[in-house]
Amino acid sequence: MKVFLVSPACLDIRITDDDAMSVPIGLFYIGALLKEKGFDVEVINLASLNAPVQSLKALVKEHAPDIVGFSVLHATRHSAMEAVAAVKEVNPLIKTVFGGHAPTFSAELFFKTCPGLDYIVKGEGEETFLELVRYLDAHSSEIPVDTEALHICGLLLKEMKGKEKEREKEKEKEKEQEKEKEQEKEKKKGKLLKNRHRELIIYLDSLPHPAKYFDFQHISLSRGCPGRCRFCGSPAFWGKGRVRFHSTQWFVDEIELLIRRGRTHFFISDDTFTMSKQRVLAVCREIISRDLDITWQAISRVDFLDEDILLEMRRAGCIQISFGVESGSEKIRKTLGKPFKNEAIIKAFRQTVSYGILPRAYFIYGSPGETQKSIQQSVELIKLIKPLSMVSYILVLFPGTALYDQIEDQNLITPDIRERKIEDIPWFELDSNLDFQQIKAFGKMLRKGFYSKVSRFALDIELVDNQALYPYHADFLSRLAMTFSHGEYADHPDVKQQEKTAEKLYKRALGYAPDPRAYLGLAMLMQKKRDFSHAVVLLEAALDHFPDNRQLNICMAVGLMNMAQFKEALRYLEPFDRHKDVIPYVNACREQLKNGV
Repeated sequence: MKVFLVSPACLDIRITDDDAMSVPIGLFYIGALLKEKGFDVEVINLASLNAPVQSLKALVKEHAPDIVGFSVLHATRHSAMEAVAAVKEVNPLIKTVFGGHAPTFSAELFFKTCPGLDYIVKGEGEETFLELVRYLDAHSSEIPVDTEALHICGLLLKEMKGKEKEREKEKEKEKEQEKEKEQEKEKKKGKLLKNRHRELIIYLDSLPHPAKYFDFQHISLSRGCPGRCRFCGSPAFWGKGRVRFHSTQWFVDEIELLIRRGRTHFFISDDTFTMSKQRVLAVCREIISRDLDITWQAISRVDFLDEDILLEMRRAGCIQISFGVESGSEKIRKTLGKPFKNEAIIKAFRQTVSYGILPRAYFIYGSPGETQKSIQQSVELIKLIKPLSMVSYILVLFPGTALYDQIEDQNLITPDIRERKIEDIPWFELDSNLDFQQIKAFGKMLRKGFYSKVSRFALDIELVDNQALYPYHADFLSRLAMTFSHGEYADHPDVKQQEKTAEKLYKRALGYAPDPRAYLGLAMLMQKKRDFSHAVVLLEAALDHFPDNRQLNICMAVGLMNMAQFKEALRYLEPFDRHKDVIPYVNACREQLKNGV
């Protein structure tokens, strides 16, 4: 039996949101479990494809899967429903399954609005989906499947039995034509059968390693979160306050498997990676003891952090921690379920950057009680915490969150609102004190408040004076400098003095330790100013430390070529002349020498 596991595309186009382009880790867990049990599985990321639905349709025609399962978020539900229709158009006998956050909390809606949907897996999906696949494999000759015999915990399905008898009754009663059409619609919707709730998997290490079968970068140590954020669906999905962990050994083994696939950077997607100090220290020390040369980033909370954790995380390769600050207003933070004091937030950001880890701030705007004053409080807090990266979102509501439950209880929304072709429901649309123009202005204020100051934040960094961390400090400062000279901030209209900021950071990095990125970035800035002779001197020093660094050798060659020293430039290029990025330079030098230059 062949199974497709599909990650649908968001309704709205994403350009820079990497998370929206990534396959949910749960699909890889399910796929690995199915493969362990002998099933043929393919994971498909529609977000990465042009014309996602048509692309899936073509793949279904080519590979003829028996089951197509979708991991559905609220933002991807429309793409998923369109994809189901396309699958059924190819072959109505293919079984379609939804799982994930959106169908867990909106099952009736999906069965109502997606006629081609056969099953929904609620909550944690590995065991439930495996049982369903096994059942369908054993009963593949039965069309339709005997739904009365299908009693799988955590599974929802439509009951279609008795349909022919109902049709005969309708004919016998000779009801009016319009009424018959309405009844036919109701029959096609089917009756929702609810089986028993499935208990959560207690021992996560019992699951096979997804990295044995799939290649990805998002990894997870835990499931669940100790927080009670009222805009987040995690507490209801995993159970409020319930957190389960992989062992240190399992988690680092997973990293090693992915390293063998060529991965060197990882996104740890736990809701709060640092919630267990003992466990996070153990993970970091295991990474260090195995001498794994990786970088990674994680998500934390300001109340689950201290200097011991930061030191070990940095030594283990952590380069960024994201914090949900949400608002500069303590009142709004409390409303959102983040009752932290400003002092705690400021301390967490100061400590994080002091260990050479980039602190990123998440801000939400358009919240209940949002005003010009509260947005200004957010801008003022940005100045105090000095984040080096910031992401801001409009507050949206969706089923499974406490805020959504609140607006339902207050009858602020109608049941059919979820049928509208929208990703989520912005809070401001329900708030008589807010409107779209205000929200646009609020977002602009936040972004301006960050981008206009980020250069200053970068130059104000204070690092702990620990000689063991000097190479890490050099790496951190050169990474940050690169964002100003060649990265995210290089061409941003609100960021000030990008090249000067980058130059100071590169030089400061080299004050801590030799660093190839710092040498390269500084030399490139010199070459941009056409100061090739000083760039060559700098690169000679760099190559004394890093003689085999290809980028440094290319940069040296470029400088020499601009000084018409083509023979000397070839000396730096020829050891790397099999690399695609080097070949054009080699050919250019040989052509010049051929012409007697």
